[in-house]
Amino acid sequence: MWSKKVNSIAVANCDKPRKQVFLLYLGKFFPKMFECKLSFNNRTEILPPSKMTFFEELYVDYKIEDLPSLNGKRLQLTVHPKQDIVLQNLEISFARTFKDSERIFCNGFQSWSESREFELKESLPSLMTLATPFMGNYGDYHFKQIQRGRGYLHSWTYSYIRQSEGILLVGSLSEQTAFTLIQYDTKNGQVSIQKDIENLALTHSYHLMDVVILEGDERAVFDQYFDLMNLTLPTQKPAVGWTSWYNHYTNISEEIILQNLATFQEKHQDNKAVFDTIFQIDDGYQTKIGDWLSIKPAFPNGMRKIAQEIHKEGYLAGIWLAPFVCEKSSELFQRNPSWILKDKHGKAVRAGYNPAWSGHFYVLDFYHEEVQQYLTKVFLTVLEKWGYDMVKLDFLYAVCILPRPNKTRGQVMNDAMQFLRNLVGQKRILGCGVPLGSCFGLVDYCRIGADIHLQWEHNFLKFLGNRERVSTILALRSAVGRWHLNNRAFINDPDVFLLRKENNQLTPTQQNTIFVVNALLGDLVFTSDDLSTYKEEQVCEFKELYDLIDCDIKKVEMLEKDVYKIVFKKSQNIWEAIANFRSESYSYPVQNDRLVVNSYESIILQKNISNS
Repeated sequence: MWSKKVNSIAVANCDKPRKQVFLLYLGKFFPKMFECKLSFNNRTEILPPSKMTFFEELYVDYKIEDLPSLNGKRLQLTVHPKQDIVLQNLEISFARTFKDSERIFCNGFQSWSESREFELKESLPSLMTLATPFMGNYGDYHFKQIQRGRGYLHSWTYSYIRQSEGILLVGSLSEQTAFTLIQYDTKNGQVSIQKDIENLALTHSYHLMDVVILEGDERAVFDQYFDLMNLTLPTQKPAVGWTSWYNHYTNISEEIILQNLATFQEKHQDNKAVFDTIFQIDDGYQTKIGDWLSIKPAFPNGMRKIAQEIHKEGYLAGIWLAPFVCEKSSELFQRNPSWILKDKHGKAVRAGYNPAWSGHFYVLDFYHEEVQQYLTKVFLTVLEKWGYDMVKLDFLYAVCILPRPNKTRGQVMNDAMQFLRNLVGQKRILGCGVPLGSCFGLVDYCRIGADIHLQWEHNFLKFLGNRERVSTILALRSAVGRWHLNNRAFINDPDVFLLRKENNQLTPTQQNTIFVVNALLGDLVFTSDDLSTYKEEQVCEFKELYDLIDCDIKKVEMLEKDVYKIVFKKSQNIWEAIANFRSESYSYPVQNDRLVVNSYESIILQKNISNS
């Protein structure tokens, strides 16, 4: 029997079981033939596997290794130049017949990019031309090698095909040398794995590709995939907290921060020992984007004072930075024109457009020595002099918009992330607006979806085809789609929940769905609400957070498009959450009956029989 959850889930914490280490051999499909094409010096050669191939300019070591214990294969390729060469492309492809019932998970280019399972008949949105100058650099819209249109799907770093049983995963074990693009031609039955290396000047040996293909049970496949990366696993406890964004946005002050600190402490005080608590100041404390040490008059006692007050409550102090961008009106831009990244025409590179700032904003040249010196000073001040414990680092994708003649976008992003990790040291990083593969093992927390909106959807940005748009449903889709990264690559940040009535156009039903999905699928859960405005029902719902967070997620299943089932274990019992993101109701079978899940509703069901 299943019973519908009425008020709250009052259950105790339970230990998570050890990772599954077995793979279920399915035998449904596994590729046997791989065609490898390497383009260099404006010509293309086909490479045979498992042997050295020699050319006048270079030789190539291309290996295919069977992984029988994992039911998989590992494909590795290293280029050894004999002289200066230029690489144009590397592509390994194989044939596959797709079934109509199958779905393909497409991981978006960066944190904000929509990431979910797509049906074969779907296509990925393309950004309208009129929007390109404003938001074209947010995603992969300017990548020439991507095939677009109906019948074509693509994914970055990793992807999988949802089969009748289990999944077939294609995943890169390293994005340090170049980003990995996985493309599907579902009409013609073709899968290709490419590296983003267009016009890379190479003078030394270069480990270009390291990819695995694994088939089996979903949890076991992802366990093995991340085990093969040999990452340092996240060590932080689950965390809850407050952030100033999504309510006050850039209109913050010392008074607003301290007022919210006091009310948050009052509602949260009984749960300090269970989880870490992070109280975060977001965008708006600085005078301009880029001028991080120039503080607005609204903070008369400075940022150190705020951190001290946060610490008095026993919380970790967090603060927002966008280290690789600046706005044109900033002192940094005006006084240091050589610090701004230029394109091949000598024009300053735009990272995007933000009306909350001064319009277009620009990219810093990360490899400029004085830029690195400036950022070192900023981080030293923020972390040591001001005393903040965590930095939320945003708009990180900007640093790798342009590849260098001798560095791919992936190399630039990796260099930048290693630099940031070294600066922050043992303190904490929340990554945001960043290609996720470059964050694996390097950040403590990472945003895994778009910013939520104060409505369910931002219809104008959807019309423009922006996959990185501010959108509640996009944020939820990606939170569900990327759930498997939590506590494997980093701790997932699915973005905030909002329970308040003020400054909010979401319905109570929509708010509850955001709350349930974020609490279950993320181990860093923020709100931006002023908790002093909460009525009794909102206080009760807020306290449910501590029962839902840190559950053992057993399975996440898409029942229909935008309808999901989340199976989880808590206090030795198995529960199901049915989350409906659609405007139509959904009929869910329960025993010999059917349960209607209304539009935008989430329902939690508990199985009455204990499960060990």
